[in-house]
Amino acid sequence: MKNKLSIVLMLGITLSTTSCATIFTGTQDSIAFSSSPEGAKVFHKGIEKCTTPCTTKIPRGLGKQMITFEKEGFEKKEVKLTKNFNAVTLLNIILGGAIGVGIDAATGSLTKYSPKKYDVELQAKPE
Repeated sequence: MKNKLSIVLMLGITLSTTSCATIFTGTQDSIAFSSSPEGAKVFHKGIEKCTTPCTTKIPRGLGKQMITFEKEGFEKKEVKLTKNFNAVTLLNIILGGAIGVGIDAATGSLTKYSPKKYDVELQAKPE
């Protein structure tokens, strides 16, 4: 009886302190980028991620996330990534895991990017 109680207690502690969204959905999303014309460099936080058309992983974060498209001869274009609430986080709330919700918040896993594809049209620089 004492052994079963210990197992149930340990299982309860484990479930209540896990960060469900971080574990089940990770801390980044794969997002596809395309541009017209093609061949624009895609930057996130000043780091070149890929050249359009492309798909790359973008880390999640609670703050505003911006993507910059740059191509020689064209105006630089910034796009704000949109996010939605990550429903997997509800598992933490339902199971009473305040620590898990905190971990999900710290890793950005409370949200996920949506949409997963961004198309931009670049404007030529005036001559």
